[in-house]
Amino acid sequence: MTGHVESGGAGRPKGRRSTVLKIAGLTAAGLLVLGAGAAGLAYWHLDNNIKSVDINQALGDDRPAKAVTTPSASASASASPLPSGSLNILVLGSDSRSGKENKRLGGGSSSGARSDTAMVVHIDAGRKKATVVSIPRDTLVTRPSCPLKSGGSTAVAYNAMFNSAYSVGGPVCAVKTVESITGIRMDHYVEIDFSGFAKLVNALGGVTVTTDEDIDDDDSHLHLAAGTHHLNGKQALALARTRHGIGDGSDLGRIGLQQKLVKALLDQIASTSLFTSPAKLYDVADAVTGSLTTDTGLDSLSELVGLGESLRGLSSAHVTTVMMPVVTAPSDPNRVVAKEPAAGQLWKSLR
Repeated sequence: MTGHVESGGAGRPKGRRSTVLKIAGLTAAGLLVLGAGAAGLAYWHLDNNIKSVDINQALGDDRPAKAVTTPSASASASASPLPSGSLNILVLGSDSRSGKENKRLGGGSSSGARSDTAMVVHIDAGRKKATVVSIPRDTLVTRPSCPLKSGGSTAVAYNAMFNSAYSVGGPVCAVKTVESITGIRMDHYVEIDFSGFAKLVNALGGVTVTTDEDIDDDDSHLHLAAGTHHLNGKQALALARTRHGIGDGSDLGRIGLQQKLVKALLDQIASTSLFTSPAKLYDVADAVTGSLTTDTGLDSLSELVGLGESLRGLSSAHVTTVMMPVVTAPSDPNRVVAKEPAAGQLWKSLR
């Protein structure tokens, strides 16, 4: 019949269908914009969490030369665009009590901040092997003159405790002191506080560590029987700080525990497929970035993730952990000094 419109889709008024399509399209576009905006906001949030120090600007040319490295043949043949040259990174654990969480985890009433843990991480060209060298905080060293934020510089100090460098001149002086001891230029600097370390372990789902002896340390509040344990963040931090419940009660005993933790963290990162799970990566980044201080070469989320991805092939089985050789200081039985020529040979081998 003339003028009759059937109820099938072919006969639906074009204006109505066009309106529906427009609404659907705008809705989809809106969702995409909101999603991109949320992702951008999350990225901005994480990026701005990271504190940084321009160590290169502060130290200028008064430091060891950069190492010139050539990646291994297998690394060179790889199609991966990730960097693969060798790296030297100074990793410090700060005992700062700033903030409620650090005070709670650190206990006591210590003021200021010192380097509670210091590790020189040397990553071989190709980034498949690494050596982690712990420097005991009680080592007596010649602390070089360091620039200060307020202008001027500190005086050279002889027979100074290694961890005092951070106290008097922050990350810049810590790096300069390590470079003066080792003769090795630090390509990067990473510092994490008590809270950040505990949050990292929790975000990874804990770490599994095997202890060779019972640990009973009332100061760190850690009590573990010898054996294998899965630790949460607070327990892992206590293990990293334990010294009175093991060995001779000195700083040297706990270095072995800290090195176990380094390997345990690598194993846990591998088991969680961190770099193939955006949600897990975000959780870890959100937990850690607010507690990180880096050099300006690592002060963005993209740079940190890029470094992590370049180390994806590094397993705990290919990480060697050692302590800088030391002996009891002649001037103080509670302090140590570098044992020569062994210490010098160790640094030379890394150079």
